[in-house]
Amino acid sequence: MHANPLSRFLFNTPDIELWPARLLRARSSRDARVLSRSTQVLRRKRDGAYLAAVLPEGVIGLLPRWQRETGIDDALDLIDAGALHAPHASATDLPLSQVEARLDALGLDADAYAARTGLSLVAEPAWLAFAGFDRYRRPLWLEAATARAWHGLHAAAARDDVALDAISGYRSHAYQLGIFDRKRARGLSLDEILAVNAAPGYSEHHAGSALDISAPGEPPAEESFEGTAAFDWLTRHAAGHGFTMSYPRDNPHRIVYEPWHWRYRPAAG
Repeated sequence: MHANPLSRFLFNTPDIELWPARLLRARSSRDARVLSRSTQVLRRKRDGAYLAAVLPEGVIGLLPRWQRETGIDDALDLIDAGALHAPHASATDLPLSQVEARLDALGLDADAYAARTGLSLVAEPAWLAFAGFDRYRRPLWLEAATARAWHGLHAAAARDDVALDAISGYRSHAYQLGIFDRKRARGLSLDEILAVNAAPGYSEHHAGSALDISAPGEPPAEESFEGTAAFDWLTRHAAGHGFTMSYPRDNPHRIVYEPWHWRYRPAAG
């Protein structure tokens, strides 16, 4: 039996993601029954809640009052327009209109932050490709060309007996804001968080073109990664696959040294 081609894509709107149902874990017995018959699930970005599922007979709600959710019309319009099919063109970018409100929620001035760091706003793509699973068996979503490049990089390392673990790929603006909210709840100041995490709207992860990479047995997102065989291999071979380390020591963006963070930049041709 051939796999549903839609199971390889995440379709994106500013507030809601449309996930392949097969890649989601049911959170209740009712969800399990519905997901077993559905193709896509409408998933709220800010907290991952399952709002509704797409079944042959139509869209079935999974939360009360799901029709009133912010951005639900954008997601339903994709379904009604028959837009949920295997894409044949590069993904367009979603609008950046909500980023300013997210920065205001943090008490962060966008112009001052951009001037201080030299970072640019990063849009989310309208769709992403399934690139396998990360270390924690979570679906790894990447921009399509980055997904292909990651598979090539991973396979090349394996041929040299080097194991690479993907830790994370695409992250939405809403997810990045959640990182800040959770760290502030633990007592960290905004400046402490900004030394480690780009502000919502400014992370390379938003574009689906960046990966955090580690090695088996190595803790994620730690400077100790630079002492591994995996990091040594990346420094010698990653560029040949289009990947560069974004935040070396003393980088101009005032981001801490991140030997684990690599971005795909295709060669101009």
